[in-house]
Amino acid sequence: MFDRYEGGEQAILVHVNFSNENDREDLEELGLLVSSAGVSSLGVITTTRRSPDAKYYVGTGKAQEIADAVQRDGADIVIFNHALSPSQERNLEALFKCRVLDRTGLILDIFAQRARTHEGKLQVELAQLRHISTRLIRGWTHLERQKGGIGLRGPGETQLETDRRLLRARITHILGRLEKVSKQREQGRRSRKKAEVPTVSLVGYTNAGKSTLFNAVTNAEVYAADQLFATLDPTLRKIEVEDVGEVILADTVGFIRHLPHDLVAAFKATLTETRESDLQLHVVDVADARRADNMEQVQEVLKEIDADHIPQLLVFNKVDLLEDIRPHIERDDEGKPISVWLSAQNKLGLDLLFDAMSELLGLSMLDITLCIPPSEGKLRAALYALNGILDEKINDKGEWVLQVRITTVDHQKLNKQMSYAIEKWQLDD
Repeated sequence: MFDRYEGGEQAILVHVNFSNENDREDLEELGLLVSSAGVSSLGVITTTRRSPDAKYYVGTGKAQEIADAVQRDGADIVIFNHALSPSQERNLEALFKCRVLDRTGLILDIFAQRARTHEGKLQVELAQLRHISTRLIRGWTHLERQKGGIGLRGPGETQLETDRRLLRARITHILGRLEKVSKQREQGRRSRKKAEVPTVSLVGYTNAGKSTLFNAVTNAEVYAADQLFATLDPTLRKIEVEDVGEVILADTVGFIRHLPHDLVAAFKATLTETRESDLQLHVVDVADARRADNMEQVQEVLKEIDADHIPQLLVFNKVDLLEDIRPHIERDDEGKPISVWLSAQNKLGLDLLFDAMSELLGLSMLDITLCIPPSEGKLRAALYALNGILDEKINDKGEWVLQVRITTVDHQKLNKQMSYAIEKWQLDD
């Protein structure tokens, strides 16, 4: 269905420097994207503009310069580090006599290569269908004879309408299947909430080291590589956190500046794990010179998917690449952890991460003294099952006097289990 190119093609890259900060893209990042797609770069052509040209995105002179370079170097494809309109793409392909791909198309292609699970493939196909639906006319311009009299009218519009109808039907079909997946995920989330199991999601810029950290913490074997979007499909694992108990850790797709809206929409089910989590671990490549900008981009995407209200712990990864920096925890004025510095690759500082998670998730601990009558043996047994009894004595009345330390989560569970607030047996200090 898709005219996807195979890795190994020769490409000329085009980058435009805009005076407006919001329109700028990162040239170094384009190189990483192209490398991740398996394409060889023949060279980069740059230019500076105040705003995109309506016809060619770049100026007419620069467009001709790119066309000459394509002919001279034998390029198979020209990749723009920007989002092109369908008409700009058509005009450029007519001039260059080769394929033209924009930033969105490039990211979609990488996602198509990385998708492993059935759900991931469906999500990528949905994003591709939505993207390609605006560009359908390109393949049928030779049949577009709407005027010209008898004998000159062609079937172009009919063919386009057929294709559009097929696309709409396929999109509807995929949305239906993804809705089922979404319901299954929602059922899993409801079960975890019912069992009071907290969820921690890894978020961060692509290639920050989330999957490496995930593997180090869970002993899983999630695919991790030094390339953009190495992880596409969400993975969930159970971990044990002291003073909290069982926690679900979710590894998610990496973010990138100006993440295509089609992708955000398509990956709604995946990103729900981020939106519904109890804590976000925002993983940052501390050795990246653009880390401040990358962190800002991640916050923008979190805002876009309505996940910017979740408590967040910064995880500054790759400290082994810095001099004189050791793994440590940074705290705010109240002593609460705000960031952890570690190296996931070398497994340095992972214990500090667990300590910080324990403090933030289990803010958690409740210390009380209970005086329980013999008739409440069920409560005593439940407290022992939670390993929540630090000390036990029997007073003159034959009552149990218990020193109890449990998490706030277990406290809520117990209240529900007993059908009353256990504080009714609390001894005043």
